[in-house]
Amino acid sequence: MKKNKIFVACDATNTSKIKKIINSTQNSKIQIGYKFGLEFLNSKKGRSFLSKLKNKIIFADLKLHDIPNTCASTVRAMKDLKINYLTIHISSGLQALKATKKVSGKIKLTGVTILTSLDNKSLKEIGFNRDIKNLVLHQAKLANKAKLDAIVCSAQEVKLVKKVFKKEIITPGIRFNSKSNDQKRVLTPKQAYKNGSDWLVMGRPITKGNIKKNIQNLIDHLNQ
Repeated sequence: MKKNKIFVACDATNTSKIKKIINSTQNSKIQIGYKFGLEFLNSKKGRSFLSKLKNKIIFADLKLHDIPNTCASTVRAMKDLKINYLTIHISSGLQALKATKKVSGKIKLTGVTILTSLDNKSLKEIGFNRDIKNLVLHQAKLANKAKLDAIVCSAQEVKLVKKVFKKEIITPGIRFNSKSNDQKRVLTPKQAYKNGSDWLVMGRPITKGNIKKNIQNLIDHLNQ
């Protein structure tokens, strides 16, 4: 039976806390990977910690957004670490996507669409005229053209994205209920998988409080 796949967001710089998260999320019923963001990757101990981490699926959520040469150079600089996935904003442009993909090697270059903290009102505030769904669809087509390996998008847009992008889809903004303070476009884990997400990204719903209990709650939720 195919296992559900979860990236646990390790949103901390304290390596003891990261170790606790990793040790507490080992489970044979779901496939677990670990997402590290800019906060950790830019911390003094971050790279050293990752260089010693063995046999884990690592998601470097850098969200690169720069000129082609800088994006490509950054990926080259990360190759000493055993990273499986690395993110770049699709809005960096086709040339930046192609240049970065060209040097990514075994790293799965993952295109970020529209952040789940944004809604249509937020997009208008920063100058976008398209609504979220049309913009995400356009970006998915661009990711396909650049031959990216995966896409990050809200679970609400997964069905739309799958029409034009046939590779892996990673979904943040996942909550056990649909209420959230800092995310605008959220769904439950079960809803996200039903829509076709390959990987879910979950942070606080897993790492806050009793981690092992939270993992079991996730398994129970998916089995309902």
